[in-house]
Amino acid sequence: MSALAINACGVSVSRHRSYAAVLRNCHSSRFHSRAFTFVLVTQATASFHRHWTPTAREQMSQQDSTQVKGCLNQTNNSGNTGDQSSRGEPKNQHSSTDSAGKGATSQPTSTENEREEKTCLSNESAEKMAKKAKSDEFQNPKPTHSASGESSSNRPSQGAPMDTSDPFSDASGTRPQLGIQLGPTYPIENLKTMQNFSTEFDKKPIGHIIMIDMTCFQRGVIVPFQRTHVWDSKNVKLPHLYPLSHNKSHAPPSRWEATCHALRKLTKGSNSIGDAETAIMSYNSTNKGKWTFDALYLYGQRLHTVDNNLHLLIPKMAKLALELPDLIKQPIPLLRQQQNQAITMSQQQISSLLANAFFCTFPHRNDTKPGSEYSNFPTINFSSLFANEKDPAKLSQKAEKLRAIFHYFNTVTNENHDQDPASKPDGLVSFERISIPPSQLPDWNKQKMPLRNLHISSEGSIEKEGTGMLQVDFASKYIGGGVLKSGLVQEEILFLMSPELIVAKLFTEKLADNECLKITGPQMYSITSGYSKTFSWVGPYNDCTKRDTWKRRYRQIVAIDALDFKNPKEQYTQENIKRELNKAFVGFHGKPETAIATGNWGCGAFNGDPKLKALIQLMAAAVAERDMAYFTFRNEHLAYEIQRMHEILTKNDVTVDKLYKLLKEFGGHYTREHHSATDLYRFIREKIKHKNSLL
Repeated sequence: MSALAINACGVSVSRHRSYAAVLRNCHSSRFHSRAFTFVLVTQATASFHRHWTPTAREQMSQQDSTQVKGCLNQTNNSGNTGDQSSRGEPKNQHSSTDSAGKGATSQPTSTENEREEKTCLSNESAEKMAKKAKSDEFQNPKPTHSASGESSSNRPSQGAPMDTSDPFSDASGTRPQLGIQLGPTYPIENLKTMQNFSTEFDKKPIGHIIMIDMTCFQRGVIVPFQRTHVWDSKNVKLPHLYPLSHNKSHAPPSRWEATCHALRKLTKGSNSIGDAETAIMSYNSTNKGKWTFDALYLYGQRLHTVDNNLHLLIPKMAKLALELPDLIKQPIPLLRQQQNQAITMSQQQISSLLANAFFCTFPHRNDTKPGSEYSNFPTINFSSLFANEKDPAKLSQKAEKLRAIFHYFNTVTNENHDQDPASKPDGLVSFERISIPPSQLPDWNKQKMPLRNLHISSEGSIEKEGTGMLQVDFASKYIGGGVLKSGLVQEEILFLMSPELIVAKLFTEKLADNECLKITGPQMYSITSGYSKTFSWVGPYNDCTKRDTWKRRYRQIVAIDALDFKNPKEQYTQENIKRELNKAFVGFHGKPETAIATGNWGCGAFNGDPKLKALIQLMAAAVAERDMAYFTFRNEHLAYEIQRMHEILTKNDVTVDKLYKLLKEFGGHYTREHHSATDLYRFIREKIKHKNSLL
């Protein structure tokens, strides 16, 4: 709240923050009574109350009044001692070099603890903040970005400055009728989730290659379905199917025989990282001198109490990899471009495939150079994750990634009976490639739909608050992005929290402009903190998300890849706006029509304008008939701007086709401006204002 400063506690009060949460910080801090300053004005109160329902305000009023008195009484009694322990960075933020994640007490996707652990300011700073407090709610606060650094895919593009002016105000400061007072955002609890459509998800998957025996499954037993294996270009080339030499009498052991020999050694007794390296290189001898294992060794050097069972885990992982022939008894199709295909497999089958990826057993997958057999596919063998990095910080980040990977394997190989049945990885996961022919994509000039309901917040996350919704993966066209390399933005972190997603890299060809990948039922295994350089593994996540009849968790993720704009101006061309609209529509299209959980898709490293991307996603969601929850990742200013624009568009009956024409018009205007182009939202507001003035 820009007009409210409770600054002696060092608390920055946002529009979405309750007085009670602020006062709890006051009670836990020591400060001088003179520094405790309230700057309350009418518009500040309005700014706070418009984010609260009447019921919530009534429930809070009496409690807040009592806590204000208590806080003031404590102020008079405590004196100016200063609590040094409350200063510095938020407690749940760790450097990537803090491999232990010590001090981590909260889930990174939970914002309540983050809000409660703001740093305390000095009295002098507090007084300065009080003086700077402003009462005009349309004087927007400074944007608050995620702690992701410049590489964050959620950070607003530097080429798209935020507009703080109000074109609806005239010289006298009064606002014409078109100006709107923002109401509370659409309640997130009213958005539809997968559980609202349980009957839809309970239907048998149609057109899926199902890797388990459905007859046995209906009796409560998961066993693999058996069909003749093939070795061809249409299916995954599995390591145990590697062709044998024609001259068997004089031939050396087959590649799979060599692999089995090496992995069986690892299953006996305790084994080290050095033993794992020896095993991997024994059947990948052509890469001797090319592959390094520096990140793996760095992980080993940083082992802490929570991780120090590696010598026992490696044998379990080797055993899991050796079970592949018994778990996969039919071909796994490659999800090729321009083909609508789907695969449903068990979590146990996925774990064995990933164990083989860890031990780098997949043949023909180490060469991804142009013209090679799998040049159009992502990497799957983990050798790139183990490799050295010139930048020590990136090497450290890889070691932190390995904590999430090893925790996953520790969970899936856990044979203890004390494991919570609800979180046991014994279900199914579906992977569906969706392609919509260009002729069937919307004509954006003719879409008369109004925008749908929007819940927007600077707090919360896609993964937690968006549970049960269609969650957007800000994907690379090569699924998984740099999760097995040095990448660490939204997609990579998502794949580390739910490593079952990584198996999609085995069979998913590069996404085309009219395609997406939809994944239903993955389990979340880890809590992480930070972003990019500040990423760290915090600890286990006990996923008790409910499941459908097919034992898929009520979690659905859609991977859609945004364009990478080397020149940010290029995103405003009609061609690129249409491309992004089509890509979002492909991802959002289809039934059941759950709400979409998304955020600043394609921004930051890809230089997308978050204001434009928000409108593009809202337009695609409207045509797909889905509501939306939008998370700006602690950027309060952006949340305010998007909500304000959404209300202007809906209250002025601006439908998708009209908004598309405005975007095209802005694109022409933007490319003509050589210096300071008008802000997109200001441009739209002025156009709407001008149109209304002619009525």
